[in-house]
Amino acid sequence: MSQPDATVLDVSDLLARHPVLADLGRLFEQAGHELALVGGPVRDALLGRDVSDLDLTTSARPEQVEQVVASWADAVWDVGREFGTIGLRKGDETVEITTYRTDAYEVSSRKPQVAFGETLEADLSRRDFTVNALAVRLPGGEFVDAFGGVPDLAVGRLRTPVTAEQSFDDDPLRMMRAARFVAQLGFTASDDVVEAMTAMSERLSIVSAERVRDELVKLVEGRYPVVGLRLMVETGLAEQVLPELPALRLERDEHHRHKDVYEHSLTVLEQAIDLEHRLGPGGGAGPGAADGLGGGAGPGAAQPDFVVRFAALMHDVGKPRTRRFQDDGTVTFHHHDVVGAKMTRKRMRALRFSNDVTDAVALLVELHLRFHGYGSGEWTDSAVRRYVRDAGDELERLHILTRADCTTRNQRKAARLQRTYDDLERRIAELSEAEELAAIRPDLDGNQIMEVLGIGPGREVGEAYRFLLELRMDRGPLDEAAAVEALRAWWAARG
Repeated sequence: MSQPDATVLDVSDLLARHPVLADLGRLFEQAGHELALVGGPVRDALLGRDVSDLDLTTSARPEQVEQVVASWADAVWDVGREFGTIGLRKGDETVEITTYRTDAYEVSSRKPQVAFGETLEADLSRRDFTVNALAVRLPGGEFVDAFGGVPDLAVGRLRTPVTAEQSFDDDPLRMMRAARFVAQLGFTASDDVVEAMTAMSERLSIVSAERVRDELVKLVEGRYPVVGLRLMVETGLAEQVLPELPALRLERDEHHRHKDVYEHSLTVLEQAIDLEHRLGPGGGAGPGAADGLGGGAGPGAAQPDFVVRFAALMHDVGKPRTRRFQDDGTVTFHHHDVVGAKMTRKRMRALRFSNDVTDAVALLVELHLRFHGYGSGEWTDSAVRRYVRDAGDELERLHILTRADCTTRNQRKAARLQRTYDDLERRIAELSEAEELAAIRPDLDGNQIMEVLGIGPGREVGEAYRFLLELRMDRGPLDEAAAVEALRAWWAARG
């Protein structure tokens, strides 16, 4: 992480790159209102990052903001009038302007109560962390750091402008944001922040599932997700958001005959991240909205992939429920893949993930053990075809997850597993080239089935289709005559 100069911010470069800021500043100044660039854009400028989102704050009320920019902006829209935010576009720049405000939750409310404020300093005091409570007044470029955000930024420390208890009481989601910024920026939460998170973790239950989900996605897509996840577990936040994760910290049997499942899962996540490049440049960005704080990938590099990362994190969540101690002292986790897939699906639905993302993650969890039946290459071509068919669009992610799931310290065993999976991928590639496995279909379509059997649309057509698909899996592609002969024999055997 690049460190900011603790004494000066080169505002001229920032304003030169975004001339719309000075123009807006003059408009608001002429109208008698204050305007300042605030929060993330200022923080990112200090860190030497590209500034894309332009967030401004003002003394003007929403209706006054609209009046000031109406004849100047190319487009103006209402982002959330009740929260005091107006959006606008000028040329290629998009800007959001929010009235000075304070947010607070009622004891049992899921939505913050918004009150407009009067001063920039008071607005900054209600921000989540000091590194986000930085501002540049416009149009003059005066830098404002009322709460020591620059020194905190310089040492990578997360601290709140007011007491951590007050800040988290105002908005409990800020506890999730703390873990998220740890994961994105590699910062360390201050002791008082950690203590408040631990004491107030149950307060997160009043926040909507959708808001919690969005923070979790950004955390998982961060550059250091394991650090953020550890903070969630240590403070009790994970019990509120993802209780399956701390549940992985199983008590080990006295002979230590099984791995620490929690540590193993975090290692698998890290190893999956190392393999994301297999998805290609910009591959599979997942459900998270890019905010410039993710994996830090450059142009052409692989982007953070939420689906493969979350599947890596969740792949063994079925183990606590399926753990059994045998008479000889060994430990088994039979069917933890199937159980884990169901648990994953249930948790993701509770967090309001989309069906597509939920299905993708749950499928990977369910299939993550399939490869271990491959042995040293004993699978028939039929078994390889079924592996590809069952993985469907998630095949490349399944390759990543399966490879990442090898955390053994036995180098000989690790090398053997890698060679074996290399062999499986080679066979998949060869069969794919010969048979177009990615678009595998029966050798006869529905119309041909009805013509051969002399039947109309109905249940029998579907049964015949499935028979031909299984035949295709077992024997590979057939010519039309052979497929017709097999279909007629199957139909006759049904009587």
